[in-house]
Amino acid sequence: MVGVDQVLEKLGTVIDPDLKQDIVSMGMIKDLELNDNNLKFTLELTTPACPFNVEIEDDVRKVIGELTELKSFDMNVTAKVMEGRSLDEDTGMATVKNIIGVASGKGGVGKSTVSLNLAIALSQSGAKVGLLDADIYGPSIPLMLGMKDGYMEVEENKLQPAESNGLKVVSFGFFAEQSHQAAIYRGPIISGILKQFLVDTNWSDLDYLIVDLPPGTGDIPLTLAQTIPITGILVVTTPQDVASNVAVKAIGMFEKLNVPIIGVVENMSHFVCPGGDEKHYIFGQGGGKKISEQYKMPFLGEIPLNSGIMSGSDSGKPIMMTDPDSPSAIAFRASAKNIAAQCSILAAKLQQEMESEGNTDDSTKESSTESTPETQTSN
Repeated sequence: MVGVDQVLEKLGTVIDPDLKQDIVSMGMIKDLELNDNNLKFTLELTTPACPFNVEIEDDVRKVIGELTELKSFDMNVTAKVMEGRSLDEDTGMATVKNIIGVASGKGGVGKSTVSLNLAIALSQSGAKVGLLDADIYGPSIPLMLGMKDGYMEVEENKLQPAESNGLKVVSFGFFAEQSHQAAIYRGPIISGILKQFLVDTNWSDLDYLIVDLPPGTGDIPLTLAQTIPITGILVVTTPQDVASNVAVKAIGMFEKLNVPIIGVVENMSHFVCPGGDEKHYIFGQGGGKKISEQYKMPFLGEIPLNSGIMSGSDSGKPIMMTDPDSPSAIAFRASAKNIAAQCSILAAKLQQEMESEGNTDDSTKESSTESTPETQTSN
């Protein structure tokens, strides 16, 4: 007869390639049942966009297959996104597990396009995703989603996000009176608008909220970093030095604010002629990887040039929806998986830190109790 301890011992040899921990200690094995050598359990991955989900599943089947005495084996595979930020410290957005700010040092690198298509890629993986267009001065997400006439309602003093392509979307561009006017506001007003979009919106239960930040190191990125706990920042650059050198400034700002950097994505990386395989590096080569190596941060992907991205953005039809098999869409999916993996890594570190702090607090209390002399009462 096979015992539960034998099963867990075998499963404990399966290591999550991202988290570098075994799946048993990570709590990824749920509802294990073993009756008369008939085994059944659920494998709960840390995100539906896990880049190693097939590999982990195959490893589990392999080690269980070594238990030759088993009569049957039934495994259900699910995913539950880990919380990559301290929800206890954020009562206003306690239902959003991960907040990812997408930043760039300068404009023109395609940051909004990257934000939108990554959000769709995460949603298509099975995650619950929101997209906040935080570029108050130049909101472009409604246009790129074909939502020129979109709007947000207010119910019970909460903004209700618009919905498109499986995303919950909030943007200043939905306010009709601003659609053809320049947003001329000073910093405090801009910061107030962003805070309302964050904490006064009914985001409901989200696995990821992608925040498309304006370029540079101004009021909005600062407000995001200082208002709520966020999982981290994704930096978007293009290959040329002029873009990567400016992107470094954004990285420096968030590091000073003690905000984790999730990694860097290089947009407009190269061009492949139709019918060919050769990559043409029109804007130079290696800007994103240079940043990755210099700051020891993950390089999460490179998005090739594609005229379909441009035309899709103008017509409100993102390439992730119109041409999901294109090289660009494939690159967005790969980058989204890498981003999800980094969020899981940050979540695991946060969990370890919280457990460590809890153990320290318990030890301090025990030490304090032991050192306190007993109180004696006299008759």
